[in-house]
Amino acid sequence: AWAKNNGVPVGPGRGSGAGSLVAYALQITDIDPLRFNLLFERFLNPDRVSMPDFDIDFCQDRREEVIRHVQDRYGHERVAQIITFGSLQARGVMRDVGRVLEMPYGQVDKLTKLVPQNPANPVTLDKAIAEEARLRDAAAEDPTVAHMLGIAQKLEGLYRHASTHAAGIVISDRRLEEMVPLYRDPKSEMPVTQFNMKWVEKAGLTKFDFLGLKTLSVLKLALDMLARRGVNIDLLKIPLDDEKSYAMLSRAETVGVFQLESGGMRRALSDMKPDRFEDIIALVALYRPGPMANIPVYCDCKHKRSEPEYIHPNVKDVLEETFGVIVYQEQVMQIAQILSGYSLGEADLLRRAMGKKIKAEMDQQRERFVTGCIERAIPKADADTIFDLLAKFADYGFNKSHAAAYALVAYQTAWLKANYPTEFLAASMAYETSNIEKLVEFRREAERLGIVVEAPSIMTSGVNFEVRQGAIIYALSAIKGVGTEAARQIVAAREAGPFRSLGDFASRIHPRAVNKRTIEMLASAGAFEALEENRARIVAGADLIVSSANEAERSRTDGQGGLFGGDGEAADLRLPGVPSWSAIDRLQKEFAAIGFFLSGHPLDDYAHVLERMRIPTQAQFLKSVRQQAATFGRLAATVIDRQERRTKTGTRMGIVILSDQSGQFEVVIFSERLAQYRDMLEPGRAILITVSATVENDDARLIVQAVESLDQAVARGLKGLRVFVRDEEPLASLQARLNRRGEGDVYVVVMTGEEDVELRLPGRYDVSPAMVGSLKSVAGVMAVHPV
Repeated sequence: AWAKNNGVPVGPGRGSGAGSLVAYALQITDIDPLRFNLLFERFLNPDRVSMPDFDIDFCQDRREEVIRHVQDRYGHERVAQIITFGSLQARGVMRDVGRVLEMPYGQVDKLTKLVPQNPANPVTLDKAIAEEARLRDAAAEDPTVAHMLGIAQKLEGLYRHASTHAAGIVISDRRLEEMVPLYRDPKSEMPVTQFNMKWVEKAGLTKFDFLGLKTLSVLKLALDMLARRGVNIDLLKIPLDDEKSYAMLSRAETVGVFQLESGGMRRALSDMKPDRFEDIIALVALYRPGPMANIPVYCDCKHKRSEPEYIHPNVKDVLEETFGVIVYQEQVMQIAQILSGYSLGEADLLRRAMGKKIKAEMDQQRERFVTGCIERAIPKADADTIFDLLAKFADYGFNKSHAAAYALVAYQTAWLKANYPTEFLAASMAYETSNIEKLVEFRREAERLGIVVEAPSIMTSGVNFEVRQGAIIYALSAIKGVGTEAARQIVAAREAGPFRSLGDFASRIHPRAVNKRTIEMLASAGAFEALEENRARIVAGADLIVSSANEAERSRTDGQGGLFGGDGEAADLRLPGVPSWSAIDRLQKEFAAIGFFLSGHPLDDYAHVLERMRIPTQAQFLKSVRQQAATFGRLAATVIDRQERRTKTGTRMGIVILSDQSGQFEVVIFSERLAQYRDMLEPGRAILITVSATVENDDARLIVQAVESLDQAVARGLKGLRVFVRDEEPLASLQARLNRRGEGDVYVVVMTGEEDVELRLPGRYDVSPAMVGSLKSVAGVMAVHPV
């Protein structure tokens, strides 16, 4: 209640607590357990011996405020975080022991990288040594390595350090030191229990999970953006039957939608075509290993391609909502109640026993279940079959209370995206400023929806992503090397009015917040284009801008403002007179600053030739692959990144991240071809690749068969270039840029206004698309057309 009254977003519920009517009445949860048939007994019943707990989601930005409130309300000496212990794993223990033995860092680093990295299932050092001959060889050749590995094997698994649980808080009815030993975390003002999560409850303390959920922060920011233009929305009052939202979900357009984003989930949505809130609850519960095998059954019955099958006519009402498929743990409990006379408290124990699969408990429960069924005129053979079916589904079953609460958050994000996509995507981007992959995805989604994403600008951009006149304004803080503090300083300096010149900009910024690196990255991203279109001049003059800013700061400190020009106005700066970057260079530097190509793409200059060569984009090719119309193809792309790793057989393979106008994509290249083409797979290279494609579960895998330079490939189809200029002024610059290492002709067309004059330059030239881009950037060049 305190959080909600103070504008801190709180999730609608989490876990079995959403089944409590009292929790709903007290507004601890926001989903009606009566409407959605959520069982209180799944949360609390007379047969439950452990304390029930509420896990509560809060806006990730303001979670700490809630914890501070709890401390203030219940007493700082009664509230603590819970300790966790970090243990020594293979790579970490090798590094630690190597450091103590004063081994060279490079040597230890090479050795640790021979241990496979798998956070989900860490490889032990014993196993790594057994499977990696190079580790054994290093130990045999160097006694220090053998000594290090020997010590590391003894230490592996021991606790290395203490930290705090990400969400766990304990609240005591008395001073905590009377209950548990405490630990002082140097990074936190809160006390920390020395007992971990398992033992604090045994010590008599009640544990609460205060979780930070980013989605709540995204929703709040989107609502704030809407409120600024007079649209006020209460998400708890939006209709749960919005046709626009279900149509969007049925098309599987779920980029950014909570719980429904993954490729597999999109396939399930496309098959299911949800048209009611209960479908989303079911999908949240079904989309897990095991139960997802029932998604096709659910979809076939929903769309009347087959008839639902019920394990017994008496439980049709319980299973009708999910078309005969047992999806929820609560359904298992209700079936036991109806068919065998269990109380819901007893049925919860049955569900737990089925989940644990302890034979003695299962035998006891089977006897109780079958006896109850026989008393209700169900034959023993049928009762045994039903018990076995329940045991199978109980293992798969999901807590419906949790599924319903999270389905509500999923629906709220879907509703916002369907009805207010600009604000929704801007808010989503605001919480992914450091995640380039997600920013690329959101930007691509905005393009698909026809939403303009404006390039960053010191004149219009805010610290974070904003919406203005129907467009998303790119955030200054999302530019690499800028950061939040520098962005805040620029926006604060702009409050006095728009920057009139680069000199004015330099005179207003604080040089400690906006340094040379910041200026260079802002320029590379195109943020200064309102004041100076030539990005290269700003990068070349970054030192001058910073020194002017330092001078202005000294003048302010000395109380001598107005030294830079008349009437207190800063004089403009004389930047170095350097030529503009070529189109390719400009885009590459933009990519380095933003993380993707925003104002264009390096392949733009190749578009006409690629069309002539019938080279599809990767999006077009993948569509063809999924329709089983293609298994081989050629693709043009720019290399973004390359990673190499070892296969299980010990050979090397590469994973190459590529980009074309339709987005980024990944290809795999195996050892022989990796060795053959490695030099061509460097970041920034424009290449033409031949790929084979396979499809598994609608996911296409592209494997590289051949690579060649894109310039060389397209140059074979170009005979020459025609360069259009207004007068003779750009000719000297053209001559400097033209490369005679080629086989094409170059024609210069001087457009005098009265009669065009065409000149053929002597010699043969490089007429590649890269050269087209380079010539286009020369001042005075009107157009460049391939011949």
